[in-house]
Amino acid sequence: MGLDDKIKNAAEDLGGKAKEGFGKVTGNEKLEAEGQAQQVKADVKKAAEDVKDAFK
Repeated sequence: MGLDDKIKNAAEDLGGKAKEGFGKVTGNEKLEAEGQAQQVKADVKKAAEDVKDAFK
């Protein structure tokens, strides 16, 4: 996994956590769900990159 990809995935994960937290604080369930989905997306990307790195 390249450093660029790691940074982008970390940023996406942090953005999702922030969005989820803001959704919880404001009672906005849709925003909370979007934040959770964003975190899952970042986790999937990281897992795919980890698998790719394992085969190098």
